[in-house]
Amino acid sequence: MAKLLDKQRYKCALGAMQTVQAITRAIPILHSGPGCAQKLSDGTGSSGYFSPNIFPCTSINEKDVVFGGVKKLHSTIENALKVIDADLYVVLTGCIPEIVGDDSEEVVSQFDKAEQLESFENEGGDPDKFVYKPVIYASTAGFKGNNYKGHEQIIDAIIGQYLKKSDKRQKGLVNIWADVPYQDLFWLGNIREIEKLLSEIGLTPNSIFGYNRGLDNIDKIAQAEFNLIVSPWVCLKNMKKMEKKLGIPYLHYPTLPIGAYETSKFLREIGKFAGIEQEKTEKVIKEHEDYYYYLIERYADLFLENRVINKEFSVVADAQYALGITKFLANDLGLIPAKQFITDDTPKEFRENIKDEFKKLNYNLQADVEFETDSYKIHNEIKAHDYHGYPLILGSYYEKELSEKLKGNYLNISWPVQDKVVFDDFYAGYTGGIRLIEDIYTVAVQRFN
Repeated sequence: MAKLLDKQRYKCALGAMQTVQAITRAIPILHSGPGCAQKLSDGTGSSGYFSPNIFPCTSINEKDVVFGGVKKLHSTIENALKVIDADLYVVLTGCIPEIVGDDSEEVVSQFDKAEQLESFENEGGDPDKFVYKPVIYASTAGFKGNNYKGHEQIIDAIIGQYLKKSDKRQKGLVNIWADVPYQDLFWLGNIREIEKLLSEIGLTPNSIFGYNRGLDNIDKIAQAEFNLIVSPWVCLKNMKKMEKKLGIPYLHYPTLPIGAYETSKFLREIGKFAGIEQEKTEKVIKEHEDYYYYLIERYADLFLENRVINKEFSVVADAQYALGITKFLANDLGLIPAKQFITDDTPKEFRENIKDEFKKLNYNLQADVEFETDSYKIHNEIKAHDYHGYPLILGSYYEKELSEKLKGNYLNISWPVQDKVVFDDFYAGYTGGIRLIEDIYTVAVQRFN
């Protein structure tokens, strides 16, 4: 019997076009039906250079279903290379071409460097002025998974089709892999804050997403000393593939570091892995912790008053934020976790390890966690739970009405986000923890007015 899924918190795999958008001067070429780009763009910003409204698209129709759409794909790529000034072109496939069996990968292979040079010369171009434009391919049919897995497919395509193993290693260079761009509204600020923290302990961070990043940074990936993955599960398979193909080891830190406790732990683990002098790492930690706790102490009375009102909290988000925020609220603020809900359809092979992380809380606390994609079921469980006061709920816009009915305090921290605009705000690190506290207690103090 068919089941209804109420208000899922993700898009189809083709939503990974937003991952491409986050790479400076990279553009998706969609082999899909018309309208996919518009439907999957949720109004949370574009690359600033390319809009989803101008993404090249084959706009396949009934005729292409019968006779195939590979010729149309070839002409779309060919014309995109001529009229769109980009550094990287990423062909993404929708459901229809994969159902009918279009060999999109074969079409993309016809645009390698040799083929592009030959075409350039045939059109009368000067070989000395030829500029190669890399074209890669990712299978992102909607029925193959959501946009978290689509994000992994983009990284996989870069590793498998573009990167080459390098004999050079740049000392201290670290590739950073963290948030899924645009799916997480705070992706840009989070990555920049992690970069800043790594720089302070003497490392050279390298990321490929956001302002002034792009193909140059992608070219540096193979020269890194190691990869740093800050995520419970997204991109972990990519890191294993990169280790095998490029010989780059990786450090997996499953928790997004928010606040002093987790961020200090994060820096110590990275410092140890990178062979940085402990004294240098501890100096950076002390400087940040001194200021962090100075700010906390100034508002200690406010936190104590609100602990009487909000005794327990629930986070409804993807694994990254559910885990990171739960640890922050428990370890830094001493709040009690009720059940936490992970909504990103986490693959089953990662779930036990993630559950174990929710048991690693201070004060002998443990958080019960449920992997659930159906908002109807999530909301029923929240309504049935006794929060011993007003609940504190951090989730998506879907939890707003529920929180109002329960007279709880609510903060929109996960997709879909419809009540705030974020440019480069962030929750990662020491400063991010302070910002999250500000956001939570800005909501809380309104109860007194």
